[in-house]
Amino acid sequence: MKKYIILLAMACMLVFSMTACVTNKDKKDDGKFQIVTTIFPEYDWVRELTKGNDNVEITLLLDNGVDLHSYQPTADDIIKVSDCDMFIYVGGESDEWVEDALANKTNKDMVVINLLDVLGENVKEEEIVEGMEGEEEDEEEEGPEYDEHVWLSVKSSSIICSKIAEELEKADPDNKSIYEANAKEYIAKLDELDNKYQDVVSGAKYDTVLFGDRFPFRYLVDDYNLDYFAAFVGCSAESEASFETITFLSDKVDELGLKSILQIETSDGKIANTIKDNTKSKDQQILTMDSMQSVTADELQSSVTYISVMESNLEVLKSALN
Repeated sequence: MKKYIILLAMACMLVFSMTACVTNKDKKDDGKFQIVTTIFPEYDWVRELTKGNDNVEITLLLDNGVDLHSYQPTADDIIKVSDCDMFIYVGGESDEWVEDALANKTNKDMVVINLLDVLGENVKEEEIVEGMEGEEEDEEEEGPEYDEHVWLSVKSSSIICSKIAEELEKADPDNKSIYEANAKEYIAKLDELDNKYQDVVSGAKYDTVLFGDRFPFRYLVDDYNLDYFAAFVGCSAESEASFETITFLSDKVDELGLKSILQIETSDGKIANTIKDNTKSKDQQILTMDSMQSVTADELQSSVTYISVMESNLEVLKSALN
């Protein structure tokens, strides 16, 4: 998968050899602790954990609205990774390019945090539930495919933030007290949000959500023992649902009496609306949950945070379950 990465890495090796000296000199002159993150949740967690320390510079690689699953790193992106002090990435199939980037790193003391590694046995394999479109098997793929969307679990995010804070304290001991205080405050906010999710689910009318879309919220629904149906798995590249899938999901809406059909923020709404049009009542509301897989630079400058997005998702979930 993503075979172009091999060619890109080979091309970048020449770039590394020509630019490494300049890059290292610039970093030393700047004097800041450089942290590179791949996706917005990582970026925002680090922003919260390092607030009050002006000696930290955080870079978000996916800041132009591109989806994690279709991201193609540029030579400049790989150079940023190779020279930073801390690199945080998801670690799933979408990050296959990382291996080559780290093999050519110029900062040998770099701290590398792989979210899937942090969660260990809590990482889930992708699953095909009843009615969901299957995917064509890649002959080159070996072993299980893991669900990458760990950040959509508030519980998992708390574990990850604890690990990031721990690594920050070891890598930058002069600011250990800042990281400790920030981590304590932020994780308390995550725990509070987790309790809010539990309260909403405990008092809900329904215990099932139905997505006319990809489904990246597996970790979230498992956290609160919710059932789900969806058109595709979270990492699917498919955009067209079969007649059988549409029929199954429409019938399931009728069978369960669901009042809402869900989709994610990048959806064009076609599948969800087609499901709605094939139900008996045709009056379900189409609701959108944000998977935070495609964030723009403009959004980074706004007041959007990981917690604010997950709070909005909670309100949507509350509507969908009642």
